[in-house]
Amino acid sequence: MSLAFVTSQDYRTIDPDLPLLLEASRAAGTDAEIVVWDDAGVDWAAYDAVVVRSCWDYVARREEFLAWAEAVPRLHNSAEVLAWSTDKVYLEQLQDAGVPIIETRWDVGPGEDIGDHAEWVVKPTISAGSRDTARWGTRDEVWAHSAELIGAGRTSMTQPYVSSVDDEGETAMLLFDGIFSHAIRKGALLAPGEGVVQDRDSRESITPRTPSDAQLALSASVIDMTCEILGLDEPPLYARIDLVTAPDGSPQLIELELAEPSVFLPQSDGGAERFVEAVLARVG
Repeated sequence: MSLAFVTSQDYRTIDPDLPLLLEASRAAGTDAEIVVWDDAGVDWAAYDAVVVRSCWDYVARREEFLAWAEAVPRLHNSAEVLAWSTDKVYLEQLQDAGVPIIETRWDVGPGEDIGDHAEWVVKPTISAGSRDTARWGTRDEVWAHSAELIGAGRTSMTQPYVSSVDDEGETAMLLFDGIFSHAIRKGALLAPGEGVVQDRDSRESITPRTPSDAQLALSASVIDMTCEILGLDEPPLYARIDLVTAPDGSPQLIELELAEPSVFLPQSDGGAERFVEAVLARVG
């Protein structure tokens, strides 16, 4: 049995999840190694499972990345899932299926309605790590940021800033093979008035969190709806479901990460072992 955990060149020594996955794989009696997705010398067919992890350079090379995914056998998550998940327009489909998401407007132009809110968040639909994302306090700033993204040939999304994030943070729900593994709290990343900042990793605050029943129920619903939308016979191997608390206290979906999310294994108890068990179950 041989597993490949796939990363990108710049992140292979930075992703804190990877060493734990290697350790858990070897403890399970399975050969595993870390490989770089665009390394032309890799024989992908030699692995029993190829698991996409920290391919965090894909944003500027998305078409190349997806073409690579189409060519790799036994890939998790699948190329179809990666293509769908790496463009946040998928939120429209989930909303249409009944999943509560943050109020979202797409490609707003100057003067267009963006709702009556104290603050807004503007970001491109294809991005990672809060790149090209900002929190704004005026309509003019929102319209200008959206216009800049559209002018660059990108799709923009505008959402009200959810004030509960400043105190509660976001809740990231980690599911492996559709089964809840663990949850963490992510502290607020977007500071008011700072504009677009490309590197916010250094300010991340990650701690374990016990989810509520409502968060667990919504996470299960998100996976069910995703399987229905994509026609999947089984849930994605891994999923990170990022939730925030709405003004009425209910959870809302902010993002569904099925491509290359951090799964916060250092902040979990047994998460790496559960992840590897899910991989091995797929291999059969």
